[in-house]
Amino acid sequence: MTLISNELLGKEKIKIFQDSDLFNFSIDSILLAHFVTINYKDKMICDLCSGNAPIPLYLTLRTKAKIIGVEVLKESYELANMSIKYNHFEDQIIMYNDNLIDIHKKIGSDKFDVVTINPPYFKIGENNINPNDFKAVARHEIYAKLDDIIKEASILLKQKGRLAMVYHPNRLIELIDTLRKYKIEPKRIQFIYPKKDRACNHVLIEGVKEGNHQMKILPPIYVYKSNNKWTKQILKIYNFEEE
Repeated sequence: MTLISNELLGKEKIKIFQDSDLFNFSIDSILLAHFVTINYKDKMICDLCSGNAPIPLYLTLRTKAKIIGVEVLKESYELANMSIKYNHFEDQIIMYNDNLIDIHKKIGSDKFDVVTINPPYFKIGENNINPNDFKAVARHEIYAKLDDIIKEASILLKQKGRLAMVYHPNRLIELIDTLRKYKIEPKRIQFIYPKKDRACNHVLIEGVKEGNHQMKILPPIYVYKSNNKWTKQILKIYNFEEE
């Protein structure tokens, strides 16, 4: 194991601990944590597929709500707790080392104002399985399929609660169908592009449990400029100054 610590963001100086042998958090988690709607009345947030907790850590900058993270891999769970303790967020963030399926039996149903999810994007059999088991779990539906994840999120959410996800655009239609199956109506969508001349490679989506049938398409986000440096959009999200 090679343990490293990184600044999660720019000026705020939140440290996040990572292991170079595991699946480290990536920009999609930060984009999701920035994208999700957070209201001042929110009291309870659940983050499924938490990894080493980049989303709960980022959300501490946006809310005082209690945040519960759920991560199936013990190694990632332990790294998350290291970061939580280092940054003194023990009173706000609680991690569970568990499969998300039926997690409502431990943390409560119809209880959460917000659920965030950066799930595995690929079905078993799609793309090559990484020989590093930790990375395979992060990328492929080994412990839970899309249907399992959305079903559990719907159980966790209060009526009119919000689910926010980042996902692969190749499965967007399947995702929308699954959200509606479990009575979560898509309300906001934002497409992420590596560069202006590249195809979309991530999509952010937010739905409301028992919501009405109105959806807004937000302006796109471009990650890199032509010189391969981050755009102003990304620098602002990370709280860095433009070079």
